[in-house]
Amino acid sequence: MTIGVPKEIKIGETRVSMTPSLCRRCVSLGAKVLVQRSAGLSAGFTDAEYRSAGATLVSDGAKVWKSADLVLKVKEPLAAEYDLLREGQTLFTYLHLAAGPALAKVLLNKNILGIAYETVEGSDGAFPLLKPMSQIAGRLAIQIGAYFLQSQHGGSGVLLGGIPGTLPGHVVVVGAGNSGAHAVQMAAGMGARVTVLDLDTRKLESLDSEYRGRVVTLMSNPANLESCVADADLLVGAVLIPAAKAPIVVSRKMVARMRPGSVIVDIAIDQGGCIETIRPTSHKEPVYEEHGVIHYAVPNMPALVGRTSTQGLTQATEPFVALIVQKGLAAALAEHRGLAKGVNTRDGRITYDAVAKALGYA
Repeated sequence: MTIGVPKEIKIGETRVSMTPSLCRRCVSLGAKVLVQRSAGLSAGFTDAEYRSAGATLVSDGAKVWKSADLVLKVKEPLAAEYDLLREGQTLFTYLHLAAGPALAKVLLNKNILGIAYETVEGSDGAFPLLKPMSQIAGRLAIQIGAYFLQSQHGGSGVLLGGIPGTLPGHVVVVGAGNSGAHAVQMAAGMGARVTVLDLDTRKLESLDSEYRGRVVTLMSNPANLESCVADADLLVGAVLIPAAKAPIVVSRKMVARMRPGSVIVDIAIDQGGCIETIRPTSHKEPVYEEHGVIHYAVPNMPALVGRTSTQGLTQATEPFVALIVQKGLAAALAEHRGLAKGVNTRDGRITYDAVAKALGYA
């Protein structure tokens, strides 16, 4: 089996899909690994390290795509990469097809076996390859929000932790999953007032128990959302339905009632976003203003910490990549039901129900 590791081309992307350590393991299991030169540099991994791990370094990214049976990536292919996909190839990466109909069409037309990190399941039914990036995005959301709240960035000038004699900033987190819980952790750690809303009472009970009253937990309903959003200095959207398009839970009307200079960070932007006024931004132009509110919606937010993100992602993907190399793709999918759940496209069909429904193929 030949594994291809192309350099990521999304704006500001610093992650790489394979570390030298993972490369060494794949080579030891009998795979040939092609790595595009400088693919790992932004994450702190040199070409020499890959060469030492047994990889073949390739200057031309197109050659990596052309020669690989399995293309291992971080982000979904962009339009510039569509023509590089080879008929019948296997692609293992974050796909987020519910928000990417054009890519879905390409994968179907080229009979690509598309395995999406975000729908691979563990034995407990959780999503182990989504988890580390969700955790990082949740933590970063608070750092980023605090930064753009600063007056010189157009923010309201609120310090989230406040000082004695002043009111701390109010952070409202909508969604108490992995990303939401880690956003709560960071915000509480900074000394902010924190409110978290979710539909799942078990998640709210868990957070209430953990923070012992330091965090307000509320059911996510229109009345609670309206009052909390209006009072938020920093609003974090963290609503996720695996593989499906994110539901809009914060309306334009709610955003319009926020104080000028408040900040929104929508972590759900990979799946379309959960806030009505949101649209994707980039690391080059990360924010825009609407209704006097600063909006941040960079889909590859974890690229801000490329080394940590790469290490977190690859330690999660390694068991699955190693299984594919050891057993072969067909046997690996047959043996591991959770890995098989990652298959989103196969033989010209959308095979994951939530994606098919979101794109109108169901």
